[in-house]
Amino acid sequence: MKYKILFSFFHQLSERFLLSWIYLIQKAVSFCCLVFLFSFSGFAQDSTPGKSALGDGLNFSLNEDNFQFKISGFVQPSYQYYKLDKQKVENNFRTKRTYLNFGGKALREKVSFFVQADFSAPTPLLDAWAAYHFNSKWEVSVGQRRTFTNNREMTFDEDKLQFSDRGMLSTGFSGTGREFGIFVQGKIGKTFVMMPQLAITSGDGANSFGTNSLDVDLGGLKYGGRLDIMPLGEFSEGNTGFSADLKHEENPKILVGVAGSFNQGVSSAKGEGHADFIFYDANKTRNLPDYRKLSADILVKFKGFSLMAEWMNASASHLKGIYLDSITPINTSKILAPGQISQFLVLGNAWNAQLGYVSKNGYAIDVRYENMSPEFSDQAFSQLQQAKVSTLGLGKYFNGHKLKLQATVSQVEFANSGKAMRGELLMQVVF
Repeated sequence: MKYKILFSFFHQLSERFLLSWIYLIQKAVSFCCLVFLFSFSGFAQDSTPGKSALGDGLNFSLNEDNFQFKISGFVQPSYQYYKLDKQKVENNFRTKRTYLNFGGKALREKVSFFVQADFSAPTPLLDAWAAYHFNSKWEVSVGQRRTFTNNREMTFDEDKLQFSDRGMLSTGFSGTGREFGIFVQGKIGKTFVMMPQLAITSGDGANSFGTNSLDVDLGGLKYGGRLDIMPLGEFSEGNTGFSADLKHEENPKILVGVAGSFNQGVSSAKGEGHADFIFYDANKTRNLPDYRKLSADILVKFKGFSLMAEWMNASASHLKGIYLDSITPINTSKILAPGQISQFLVLGNAWNAQLGYVSKNGYAIDVRYENMSPEFSDQAFSQLQQAKVSTLGLGKYFNGHKLKLQATVSQVEFANSGKAMRGELLMQVVF
C-alpha cells in the first residue's frame, strides 16, 4: 500500500521531468563509455594547469556544457583504540570509509542525479536519486538519500564531520540516516532565510528492498520534515554543509532548525530497518508500534569559532494490545509490559554541545559533551543506555575537508557498565 502511494506521486510528476531524467541517464551511460574507452586522454584534453585541484574529482561536460558529470569520492584510513573498564585494549587498523560517487546535471532540463557507494560497507549502496529543480530554490527528488528529519549532524556528509566520527547522539538515534522516498526542499528569503523541507519515505531505512520477494518492507510510511532558519543571512559560499568555520565568517551567522518524523509501524530499533522484531495482536495479526522523533539544533559561526548544540527525543505510540509472539496470544505473560518497549526501540532524550576553533592556517581544536537519558531508566536491557560522553579533537586542515588529519579521544561514562576510553586517528583524502 505504501509503495502505491509513493509511485502514484512519482507518476504525477510532469512528463518533461520523466523524459529529461531518462535523457540524462542516457547521457550518463554515454559518458561512462567514453571514460572507459578513452581513459585519461579526454580528461587531459579538458584539463589545464591550475584548473583542477585535489578534491575536484573528474569532471566532464557534453552538448556545450549543458550536460555536466562528475566522478569523485574519498578514503578514510584510520587507527582506533578502545578500552572498557577491566577489559583488554582493542586496537583496530582499517579503511573506515571508501566512497565513490557519480553525479550529473542537465541544466536546461533542470534535472540532476547522484549515485554513491561505500566499498568498506557490507551493503555498499548509499545514495541513488534523481531530482527535478523547479528553479534555483526549489527541488523535488525521488530515490534513496540522506534524510533531513534527524538531528543536524546527521544531515552532514561523512567527509564533512567536525570530529573523526559522528557523536553518540547521532549514532544512538540513527543508522546511516538514509531512506528511500520523495524529498522536497526549498529556500525562502535573502536576508532572513527559511528553508522548509518535507519527506515521505518507506520508513525502513536504506537498502530496504529485501533480499527476495518475501522479504518486504513492514509497517506504513514515514512522514517527516525540517525547518531551518538563518536570521542573519546565509553562511559564506563554501562554508555550508558542515559545522566548522573554515571560511572565518566576518559577521556572526546563525542556523536554527527543528525537525520531526512519524514512522507508522516500525520493526527495528532506530526505525531504519525491518523485521528485527515482530509483534502481534490478540488475533495473531501483525501489530507494530509507531515511532516518533523530534529534534532541535542551533549552529553559530564567527571568525573561526563554531558552536553547535542539538537535542533529540524519540518516543513510541500504539502500544496497547501488543503481544510478543503469535503462538499463545491468550497468554497474558506474552503481552508487552509497561516500559518493555524500550528493549526493542531507542526511546528517550539526548543532548549534545560542541565548540570548535579553526585557525587561518588550518589547525583545529574541538570539544564536545553529550548526555543520553533513556525514557525507562529501570529497564536493564534498554536500547538506549544512560551515558555521558566527553570528547577532545585535534586536527589539521591542509585543504579544507578535502585533505585533513584528525585525532579524537573520548571518555564514555555508562551508568550501568563503568567507563570506557576510545580514540581514533584518521586521515581523509577526497579525490
